[in-house]
Amino acid sequence: MATTHKLILGAALGLGARALMNRLVLEKLRGDVRKLNAGDYSGLLSGYSDDAVLHFTDGDHRWAGDHVGKDGIEHFLKDFTRAGLQGEIIEILTSGPPWSMTLAARFNDRALGPDGEKIYENKTVVFVKTRWGKIVDHSDFYEDTEKIPAFDRKLTELGIEPV
Repeated sequence: MATTHKLILGAALGLGARALMNRLVLEKLRGDVRKLNAGDYSGLLSGYSDDAVLHFTDGDHRWAGDHVGKDGIEHFLKDFTRAGLQGEIIEILTSGPPWSMTLAARFNDRALGPDGEKIYENKTVVFVKTRWGKIVDHSDFYEDTEKIPAFDRKLTELGIEPV
């Protein structure tokens, strides 16, 4: 009987630790996104490994393709903030141990024009692989990929050029 109680206690502790880890990851990412929304991408960038790759939706727009290494990802984030994009993490799901974690997040983004009118809004699923807490592979999957080049054209019309 004592062995059964130890197993139940161990399982409960394991589940509690997983729930706490999910909460901590969510709060850290939400803090990074708040800073990103204010134009400071440094917290988010520090979460990537030096050899990370960010895969973004292909197409005729400034963010298209693979952004390799911290320099490539920083360039992507500069264009993100310059465009005035604002994001929000809705929820995250995680699996795996801390040394090899997979994370999926629902992320919504939007942008307002100079007059306050909404010029862009989209929903995204972000899929991330980590190694010891650092992002090594990041892919974005958008609900409506046609909105991205249309938004890029609008930015160009407003005189907001890529970095």
